[in-house]
Parts: sequence; C-alpha cells; structure tokens
Amino acid sequence: MNALSRYQPILLSVLRIAAAYMFMLHGSAKLFALPHVEMFDGLQLFSLYGFAGVLEFFGGLLLLIGLFTRPVAFILSGMMAVAYFTAHASGSTVLLPLLNGGEAAALFSFIFIYIAAAGGGAWALDNKFHKAG
Repeated sequence: MNALSRYQPILLSVLRIAAAYMFMLHGSAKLFALPHVEMFDGLQLFSLYGFAGVLEFFGGLLLLIGLFTRPVAFILSGMMAVAYFTAHASGSTVLLPLLNGGEAAALFSFIFIYIAAAGGGAWALDNKFHKAG
C-alpha cells in the first residue's frame, strides 16, 4: 500500500473533480435543463429546489476547479446531509439509503466532508494562491 501513497494527492484531485462534475449535473439539470429532467420543468429559482440548484451548480464548479475547496466542500456536505434527512430518511428507512433513494445524497455528503478535511489535492487551483501568498 505504501507504493500507492505517492499518488494520494493526485487521486484526491480525481475524486474531487469526478464528484464535482456529477454534482454540477444535478444543478445544471435544475437551472438550465441540461440534461433535461422532467421533474424540474418549471422550477422556480427562488424555491428550495432552485436554491439547491444554485449551490449544486456553482458550488460544484468551484469544487471542480479547486477554488475555495475546503469551505465550499463543507457547505455542500451539510447541504447533502440536510437533503438526506429531509427528503430521503424517514421512519424505519433512516439507515437504509438503498430503500429510501438517498444513496447519492449520503455519498456526496461523506465525499464532501472528506474533501473539506483533506483539501483539493494536487490539481486544485487553491494551490496556486497558497504558493503565491
């Protein structure tokens, strides 16, 4: 396993970029209908789903490029925890994301809290600013 540890900063960036891209798709579906998801037709920007779309798209974009990585990831982790417990977990299915449809929300929450703690990895734009400062 020690042989793989030298790739940790790069793989952290790959995880951040992949998760951010997939997260952004949720926001772009809500805000721009790209990709088109029928349940978001007529979505109001000043609604809970509209606000979630803004956070998903623009927060995801910041994570994708690795800018303000730690605070953005922390906020998005909390957002996804709230989404899990308000929209998915109820009654006897609270600990069963497979049954309540909350797998993505739970995984995003845990991935983002890890990124908030670990940082953006080798390919984060944050690294350029920390070296300059």
